[in-house]
Amino acid sequence: MITAKDMKQNASTEKSVFGHMSSFDHEQVVFCNDNATGLKAIIAIHNTVLGPALGGTRMWAYKTDAEALTDVMRLSRGMTYKSACAGINLGGGKAVIIGDVKTLPLKM
Repeated sequence: MITAKDMKQNASTEKSVFGHMSSFDHEQVVFCNDNATGLKAIIAIHNTVLGPALGGTRMWAYKTDAEALTDVMRLSRGMTYKSACAGINLGGGKAVIIGDVKTLPLKM
């Protein structure tokens, strides 16, 4: 059952996520959660003006989801700038997986 407190918390999180997206000027941010495998990830596409997004994936034991969001947005923006500086027709994107490879149990 969703309580009024949960709704308030979700509303404030929503505002902060969209505010965060705007401050980093991102095109798209996708939150992924797979209960079967325990996967929690965030994919950020910063800019695709020059072409499709280029970027890799980082797995890290983030203290909070907000910390992971800030990191993926910072990293994907960096990929946009790297691609532009290198003169290649690609934009910037990145993904982060929230977890510690040493302690995260594998579910298959």
